[in-house]
This record gives sequence, C-alpha cells and structure tokens, in this order.
Amino acid sequence: MKHDHFIVQNPDKPAQQLLLLFHGVGDNPVAMGQLGSWFSPLFPDALIVSIGGAEPCGSPPARQWFSVQDVTEANRQARVDAIMPTFIETVRFWQKQSGVGPLATALIGFSQGSIMSLESIKAEPGLASRVIAFNGRYATLPENATTATTVHLIHGGEDRVIGLAHAVAAQEAIMQAGGDVTLDIVEDLGHAIDERSMQFALDHLRYTVPKHYFDEALSGGKPNDDGIVELF
Repeated sequence: MKHDHFIVQNPDKPAQQLLLLFHGVGDNPVAMGQLGSWFSPLFPDALIVSIGGAEPCGSPPARQWFSVQDVTEANRQARVDAIMPTFIETVRFWQKQSGVGPLATALIGFSQGSIMSLESIKAEPGLASRVIAFNGRYATLPENATTATTVHLIHGGEDRVIGLAHAVAAQEAIMQAGGDVTLDIVEDLGHAIDERSMQFALDHLRYTVPKHYFDEALSGGKPNDDGIVELF
C-alpha cells in the first residue's frame, strides 16, 4: 500500500520487534522519525518506522490523519472513525512486511498520532501489545478494555493543546474497564516531548511487565508457550 513513511532502523536480521511512530497534525514522518534515534540503541533488533498521516495538511511535507478545522467533542469521533480503517491497514501492512505480529508491535504516537494509536486498540483490540501516547487523548473514552495491550500515557503537566485532564480521564477509564495502563506526568512541560518524556517511554518498554503476564501466571498459563516472540 502507498503511504508516506520514513524507515528509522531496519535490522540486518529478521526483525524481532516492530515500533511504529505516528506524528501530530502538521508534522511529517521524517521529523517524527528523529524520536527513533532514542529507541534504536536499546532495541537493535526492531524495525522502526515513522508513518505519515493519511492526508496533506497545509504546505508539504505537513500531513494529518484527520482535519482539526472546526473539530469539536461532538464530531471528533466520527472523523477518527472515518480514517481508522486506513490506520489499521497501515499497521497490518508493516506487521506483514516485517513478519512481526501484534504481540511484538508497539504504536508510539504524539498528539493526533496518540489519538489514532489509542483509538486503534479500541477499534481493533489486540492490534499491538504496547501503545505509548505522548500528550494524547481518546476521541471518546473507552467503555471496554483488555490487558492484551499495555497503554503508557505520558503527558506534559502544562499542556494547553490537549489538557492533562484528558490523560487522567483515559487512565481512569482504562482501569475501570479492566485494562492495563500507566500515566506519567512531566512537570512544567507543555504540548511537546522532552528527554524526561522519552526516558519514561524507554523505561516502560524495558522494565514495565504487562499485566497479562500476571493474569497468565495466576491462571496457570505460561507466556510465550506458543513460541511467539513478545515485545520487550
């Protein structure tokens, strides 16, 4: 399928993990791909790809997944839903290209990229094993959640574009629905990603044990007993 993208890292050997990066409104995959340099040294066996939004936004190379012109709480979900099949198809494309399944896939988004990543696991549970949402939100809060995906919310405490309250509400909704979620607040940070944000993301990917591992242990199951490589 055709879509704008920038390959940050393509390992010589078959990829063991797949990290997909999704930018905010008006950004582009090359710029967002700079974040990949933080992940590459720690995950040398990962295919890391920065994905461009589905449509142009202003002057090239700016792109977006959906227009934010006149967007409201009432119409945001419809705009997300309209483009969601394309988003999911894009994730599936790179899973097929890499040979890496959902259990070893992470979706990493900023702002609108976070919205699409969070909403994708609402629309397609189990699409990825991890979502890292920098300064994002849901279009509408989830009523259902599973532990198949571990969600890491990382948010600037002074964000005036997508307020911190949205991340807090998302955490509460996921927890109430029985999902797996963490929330880290970066003090004095606005609508941006800084070194503190990135450290939270890297630490979660390396050290946070997904809740479904504990569920499997309690039920007598064993992670990876089907031979599938899981993420981190």
